[in-house]
Amino acid sequence: MAITDSELENSPLLELLGGFIVELREAGLPVSLTENLDAMEAVTHIPLEDREAFKYALGATLVKNHTHWKAFEVVFEVYFSMRGEEYVIGSGSEGSDSDDNQEGDESALPGQGQPQGGGGGGMQSLTPEQLAEMLFNALLNGDMAMMSALARQAVIRFAGMEPGRPVGGTYYLYRTLRNLDLDGMLEKLMEATKSQTSEPVSQFEERLERDEFLDRIEKLKAEVEAEIRRRLVADRGVEAMARTLRKPLPEDVDFMHASREEMAELRKAIYPLTRKLAVRLARKRRHGRKGPLDFRNTIRHSLSYGGVPAEPKFRFPRPAKPEIMVIADISGSVASFARFTLHLVYAISNQFSKVRSFVFIDGLDEVTKFFEGVEDIGEAVHRVNTEADVVWVDGHSDYGHAFDVFWERFGRDLGPKTTVLILGDARNNYHASQSWIIKEMKHKARKVYWLNPEPHAYWDTGDSIVGEYTTHTDGCYEVRNLRQLENFVEKLV
Repeated sequence: MAITDSELENSPLLELLGGFIVELREAGLPVSLTENLDAMEAVTHIPLEDREAFKYALGATLVKNHTHWKAFEVVFEVYFSMRGEEYVIGSGSEGSDSDDNQEGDESALPGQGQPQGGGGGGMQSLTPEQLAEMLFNALLNGDMAMMSALARQAVIRFAGMEPGRPVGGTYYLYRTLRNLDLDGMLEKLMEATKSQTSEPVSQFEERLERDEFLDRIEKLKAEVEAEIRRRLVADRGVEAMARTLRKPLPEDVDFMHASREEMAELRKAIYPLTRKLAVRLARKRRHGRKGPLDFRNTIRHSLSYGGVPAEPKFRFPRPAKPEIMVIADISGSVASFARFTLHLVYAISNQFSKVRSFVFIDGLDEVTKFFEGVEDIGEAVHRVNTEADVVWVDGHSDYGHAFDVFWERFGRDLGPKTTVLILGDARNNYHASQSWIIKEMKHKARKVYWLNPEPHAYWDTGDSIVGEYTTHTDGCYEVRNLRQLENFVEKLV
């Protein structure tokens, strides 16, 4: 049954939604006041007992970017997980009077009633062998309701959750899944399928069966994880769990410390970012600020007003597209940062008159040719990392020698239309800095910018000499993630 506006104002759901919106903003999702009001309005048109409808109503009004959906789901599962007396850690009760109290209560929040699939007190008397047999049959037949009930029972039996214990959900998940032995369960499922068919099974059919069972096992794992999360929320509260489970959005992931999974998300996020940024830069170029007053044009148009210059005319500037030279450190510590910056610059290269790229470790090589005429910029970046001749002596960063080589071979190509981007952490391994070259670059070029992927607090510590270099630049920017990189690129045009 849907809730009315007046009922929403007096419902605990309003306070819960308010905390939910605040946590989304803390997680980095851009939620405006208008979208907040839209979400409040949306929940008045759906039955609150339908948890999926409630979730997607909020998602449709609050999530604008598909890469933010995972973060939204995590926050939703925390704030609208099932909570009640049966979820108090350590109680061990499977049924309680609270179940009767929840029944027929229209004010119950989505997911706060009795858990789907039960979990029933009868399962407490099962032996581990009987529980494993029931789980095997549920996976074999794809019985989701039984899998949900068994997941709850497995958490009660194997997770060993204690109230107030400062242990993360990953530990409890590991303990539960270890006792379920799902890897061995997969092989048993495959053997059972083969024994049920009299005819030989082709390799393709066997792969389909395996993929289907793997999908069911993943759903079981998700049920176990959700059950653990519900119990932790009941024990620690939604705010504490939301902070614990909060993960950065793809555009906020640190280049230098991203996991393999996060790097994959970054690669997915950069393609829509390049399209959006190219459109924004083109619009910015077309609709630039007004130039000086065009006196002749103003007088000519004033004739229609009897000689009164009622509509001033201006000369609109026609900004020239800058020429970009990128000089990037691709040593291990900053390779990911250089990779994404090169990818972004070349993806919007039509906003520049020319783009030339140079990479270095202790030697320097021009890699512009790798990007010419290619459709997959990612493949070009891969070639840069594998084929560029960037090792001079020992393969440890030597900014001074790399800048010396650049100035000697390519310094004459710098001109008043050239913008130089230097990418690196300036950790020079205590070699000579040759900072005078940066000073000479600034005299010849239009702009010289330094992008550093390290936190500002780390600059000029240890072997970092970024301050010595950036004294001669037009700006040094901390660029640790896609959001900061996007903000900087807008300054180039």
